[in-house]
Amino acid sequence: MDKVSTPAVLAAIADGLGDWRRLAQPLAARYRAGDAGSAAAFVGAVVRTAADTGHGVPEIRLNGEAVDVSLYTVDATGGRWITVRDLELARAISALARAEGLTPAPAELAQLELALDTADDAAAGPFWSALLTGDAGHTVADSVFDPTNRTPGVWFQQTAPHDPPRQRWHLDLWLAPEVADARIAAAVAAGGTVVDASAAPSFTVLADPEGNKVCVCTALTRE
Repeated sequence: MDKVSTPAVLAAIADGLGDWRRLAQPLAARYRAGDAGSAAAFVGAVVRTAADTGHGVPEIRLNGEAVDVSLYTVDATGGRWITVRDLELARAISALARAEGLTPAPAELAQLELALDTADDAAAGPFWSALLTGDAGHTVADSVFDPTNRTPGVWFQQTAPHDPPRQRWHLDLWLAPEVADARIAAAVAAGGTVVDASAAPSFTVLADPEGNKVCVCTALTRE
């Protein structure tokens, strides 16, 4: 599989793929059409373009006049990666959007992951996979992915064994890099605090007024 590293994806975004953003797994874009009919027509055109290029049908969500497209390739283990073919399809979709007069809105993109702190992901993974996907076998390395994307991805953050009540769940909110600082500022203004910004802009740890933590993540400075 011709996987593309995150730095290479970011370089491609800077060099002609400005409609797109790298989120947790996918390369993602949002387009806005003038009306729902135009948006639906664009969805059909994207599906045909993917078929014509031999690419699988991408993940597409239509919500009124907004169309979200996520591109990734699934390997034999169920892992999700961005490949050269995904980049090529992204370029084709961007060209299609321009031709049909749609407006890219990359700053509106977001992806929510759930992260569970655990000392034993091999034990926890099958349970959460069975619960969330209906099949205990949808564990991939340190993550659980629903093949049909009905539920957010879950990944397991390794921690030392500990007793409750230390927080074990936290949210990972992936955003387009250019809006992450504003979102963090809004959360702080609403009563939150910055717990750890040492890894920013890759991720910044926030806490709500009761101390529950969440990570605001971007693709920047990742390998």
